[in-house]
Amino acid sequence: MKKVKTIIKLNIAAGEATAAPPVGPALGQHGLPIMDFVKAFNEKTADQKGNTLPTVITVYENRTFSFVTKKQPVAESIKKALGLEKGSGVPQRDKVGKLTREQLRTIAQEKMEDLNAETIEAAEKIVAGTARSMGVDVE
Repeated sequence: MKKVKTIIKLNIAAGEATAAPPVGPALGQHGLPIMDFVKAFNEKTADQKGNTLPTVITVYENRTFSFVTKKQPVAESIKKALGLEKGSGVPQRDKVGKLTREQLRTIAQEKMEDLNAETIEAAEKIVAGTARSMGVDVE
């Protein structure tokens, strides 16, 4: 059993990791081989290009690593579904779009395994809350 040194959480563009920040400095300070991670990450995520993936990197005492990628953040999924550049600066007043029930359910199903929810209805409520905080109405 390898002894865990630390856990690093980063948001990295799928298939486009480089040794530049944020990846290089985060791994370099723990003495990891940066290019090994970059190659492995880019190979694993090449089919998801265009998405930003939350990645959890586990660093071990012997300077090896393992990593797990999660699904794209809910806010990113909402922006992609509605074709938005960004959410509203004042979500209570300025609305930037409407999310249909079908879109809401689709996003909730995609993200279900990463959410802290038992049922699809609970996952939908989480997604709807994120949408509201971005200035997106849910029909």
